[in-house]
Amino acid sequence: MTENRPVRLVLADDHALVLQGLSALLAAEPDLHVVATATDGERLLDAIQRFKPDVVVMDIQMPYMDGPTCLQKIRSDNLPVRVLILSAFGDAHSLRTVIESGADGFALKTDPPQTTLTAIRQVAAGQLVFPQAARRWLTQPAPEPNALTDREQDVLKLLAEGQSNTQIAYELSLSENTVKFHLRNIYAKLGVTNRTEAAAKFHRQS
Repeated sequence: MTENRPVRLVLADDHALVLQGLSALLAAEPDLHVVATATDGERLLDAIQRFKPDVVVMDIQMPYMDGPTCLQKIRSDNLPVRVLILSAFGDAHSLRTVIESGADGFALKTDPPQTTLTAIRQVAAGQLVFPQAARRWLTQPAPEPNALTDREQDVLKLLAEGQSNTQIAYELSLSENTVKFHLRNIYAKLGVTNRTEAAAKFHRQS
């Protein structure tokens, strides 16, 4: 993104009213431009290929291909787009699912419009954006290493092999922001402060 052009967006939701409302909200923002909308995951992937947006704003529940599956496809195909999940569901399972799938951010449909606009701009700027309550839950330290999730174990293994964040992201079809997020959780759970200590702990326990 550059300062002299707006952020290009593709919106995906299976409810026409949501798409219309979000499109109307964004139309009043000169720095945000909707280039396409989609009502299911398959059409979203097609729109990303055709219009090459900077950011996708998508729902979790969509027909033909749901949000997490579509997100995994975006990451595995290395499509250069950032993804903000906009959902009516803010439960722990939904949050964990979208983070594991490689989302750059998560916002609730019940949030005030200005909160949604801010989340879109933050994701466009490369920030990892999640609700404060979710952040507290997701980063809660666990005392034992075996509390690592399967995805965190995957990240730790690649880190211990000496791979960089970029390489880990490519290997696991994640964004680098998501890798950094997992590393923060891994450090907290293992009681370490850096990559070297985390790798050493992994090798000792292997």
